Amino acid sequence: MQRVTVNEMIDTGEGTAREIAASLTDMQSLNRWFGGEATSLTLLRKVVARTGLTKLRILETGAGFGEVPLKARSVLLDSGIQVEVTLLDRVEAHLGRGAQGVVGDALALPFCDGAFDVVSCCLFAHHLEPGAILNYANEALRVAKGAVVINDLVRHPIHYALAWAGRAFYRSRLTRHDAPASVRRAYTVNEMSGMLGASSAAQVEVTQHYLYRMGAIAWKH
Repeated sequence: MQRVTVNEMIDTGEGTAREIAASLTDMQSLNRWFGGEATSLTLLRKVVARTGLTKLRILETGAGFGEVPLKARSVLLDSGIQVEVTLLDRVEAHLGRGAQGVVGDALALPFCDGAFDVVSCCLFAHHLEPGAILNYANEALRVAKGAVVINDLVRHPIHYALAWAGRAFYRSRLTRHDAPASVRRAYTVNEMSGMLGASSAAQVEVTQHYLYRMGAIAWKH
């Protein structure tokens, strides 16, 4: 299945405030039930296991409501891991509550080198073209002390069919357009591995997870 860049309505600023909120709520539900939260939690546990950290400072880029890192914060606390989450999005209206929010560009992060232990994103990477993926990875690695964590979709014909079938259940017309478009824009595991491998990362791991999710870790050291 060839990758096709299709503009997503939530990126272009279409829709009322209510429609945008409904679309972000749709994404929240998709992450909860179809592997988003589980994938990020698995990746962060790998970071904790490798670094031995008991306090983790996370910058979530392209954050939206930020429900995925906030859920991970709650679960990891039960394991004795304290997590401090900062959410970054280029649109202030997209940012949710429950953590510090910063308006900024994920490709030019407004933070100093090594400001966070982990820089992460969920359902953000597929919005970027290959050159921008490389730029994002290098900028995120600059700001991260330990690793960059990417949770995203896997492009696959069956996944595309599922995204179309789900249109009957989405709350927002934005999601009904954007969900199939996201799958068409997404990357394969091999494509993501190649792009991250060209970054400044010391080591890259990319794995496939439940229901066509991929999890990538770009290790700084």
